Amino acid sequence: MKKIDIAAVPARRGTAYPAPYDAPCQARERLPLGDAGGLSQFGINLLTLAPGVWSSQRHWHSHEDEFVFVLEGEATLVTGAGEEILRAGDCAAFKAGEPDGHHLVNRSDRPVKVLEIGTRDASDGCDYPDIDMVSRPGDDFYCRRDGTPYR
Repeated sequence: MKKIDIAAVPARRGTAYPAPYDAPCQARERLPLGDAGGLSQFGINLLTLAPGVWSSQRHWHSHEDEFVFVLEGEATLVTGAGEEILRAGDCAAFKAGEPDGHHLVNRSDRPVKVLEIGTRDASDGCDYPDIDMVSRPGDDFYCRRDGTPYR
């Protein structure tokens, strides 16, 4: 059977970001649907953001493309160019290597559900332009820009 039982997919709540950068993302919830389906070349998450919750710190990827599609609710997309409202049926794409950090913020009074799709590339690194944080290929921890790890 190929149908994924969404109710049986274990939710991942919160973030591995170091304090204090973890606070706005602690209540985010992701269902790793791609993992549940055994996919290895790209990931798919069903993201739920309660009111006031962020999808991530604003970031961009060196080697991974990202795509988001809003299923329910309203989210504010924040990029280097400013802010845009994304409602159910709206989508946005982020090309690998383009240094325009982005994230979603739920500023509404209702939960928002978003389908996140991204490539999986072992050589990917991530930059967080608003804070002193990067992730480097192969590392399972975050670093400051000078290379000092957060622990």
